[in-house]
Amino acid sequence: MTSITVKAFNDLTRAELPLAAQNGCHAEGIGNGTARVRLPFNPSLTRPGGTISGPAMMALTDYSMYAALMGAIGEVTLAVTTNLNINFLRKPEAVDMIADCHMLKLGRRLAVLEVSLYSEGQDEPVAHATGTYSIPPQQDS
Repeated sequence: MTSITVKAFNDLTRAELPLAAQNGCHAEGIGNGTARVRLPFNPSLTRPGGTISGPAMMALTDYSMYAALMGAIGEVTLAVTTNLNINFLRKPEAVDMIADCHMLKLGRRLAVLEVSLYSEGQDEPVAHATGTYSIPPQQDS
């Protein structure tokens, strides 16, 4: 069972993550510690050679980890990235980019996640990433 719906996460994106919303990032699926998110192709996100830029791919990676984490723990908006490592494997196409994320480990204060990024319509990933999120301590009521 997921702790946040796709609609709730996408609404949160529009309200609280202006850069992601501006770039059109949105979740297509969220499960318990998993997410599939999309970055629509936009020429403003390319680098010389017509490929999607590294910073755009890193932003999509981070966004997918945030979605997967919320799928596991619910809407904890103050969870933050503490580490992000990405390996660029091949040149992405000038099409939408898809990120598939799954959680490797969830602890009380840290979550470790893994992401594969794909050019839409391609079977081979263009990048592979791992990251860690810090989960804020629960506040007693």
